[in-house]
Amino acid sequence: MASTSSTTLSITSSSSLVDAKAPRQLAAASPQCVTLPTLPPPPVQTQNRPWKTTAYCRKLARNVMAMATGEALATGEAPTELATTEPPEIVKSIQQAWDKVEDKYAVSSLAVAGVVALWGSTGMISAIDRLPLIPGALELVGIGYTGWFAYKNIIFKPDREAFVAKVKATFNDIIGSSS
Repeated sequence: MASTSSTTLSITSSSSLVDAKAPRQLAAASPQCVTLPTLPPPPVQTQNRPWKTTAYCRKLARNVMAMATGEALATGEAPTELATTEPPEIVKSIQQAWDKVEDKYAVSSLAVAGVVALWGSTGMISAIDRLPLIPGALELVGIGYTGWFAYKNIIFKPDREAFVAKVKATFNDIIGSSS
């Protein structure tokens, strides 16, 4: 049985169902009753909020529709001219290159495979980085290779000119132009 009052709600139950951790009120209830406090009333400010949110969403939807159809905005404002900005040059060149691609499925598959390979390699590198001594040894190998590469290709002028010519030739082979 349940009895309600203005301050508490008492639920009677058998002694096997009474929670031993719940505080008992000895004055008003029997040892087999659990007394629950009443919840405070909800704040007054939140009662008006759903209406305001709904009105705002409707107003926003009207403004979106008005902008799409070119009508005046629902706020009563004068319609502002939408700024037509052109995409940057790099975006245009990417769009032109994408339009020239014949097998878009293969290029998309290669891009996804590249992202997966990059993700996998970062996981592998982070696992290697956690091992003791390996990061220090790899750093020494990198410093040694950088020194050897600089000595072989950059320090002396004839080697540097040959290296620059080789880089330009490789770049032109990849791009496909002969400039």
